[in-house]
Amino acid sequence: MNAAPLPLWLEAVVALLVLAGALTALLSSIGLLRLPTFFERVHAPALTATLGCWCIVLATLLYFSASEWSLALHTVLIALFLAITTPITSIFLIRAALFRARQSGQAGVPPSLSAPGAEPPARADTEA
Repeated sequence: MNAAPLPLWLEAVVALLVLAGALTALLSSIGLLRLPTFFERVHAPALTATLGCWCIVLATLLYFSASEWSLALHTVLIALFLAITTPITSIFLIRAALFRARQSGQAGVPPSLSAPGAEPPARADTEA
């Protein structure tokens, strides 16, 4: 199957989206390397990798929809799966790290809310 040639403006949009996705992935990896603690490090890849993925998926959607003259929505499934699984994975990693930090007695870790006898933290907007 021969793909139809794309107009120059569409090629430029696709190239900019791929470049934006690659730059956000680069920012994500720099954040992963430079941030000092696990709890700070876990946010950089989770947030920016999802944005980078959406940019590249949008570029792929535009390219294949324009070149094949049909809507290529199957590429959106990749981004949807990433948008669903990335936060869930991050939550599980953070919970495991919190559990490990509590078990080792690390200072500055908030107490577990599910522990027996644990009271919920006081809210700042309530009067004492």
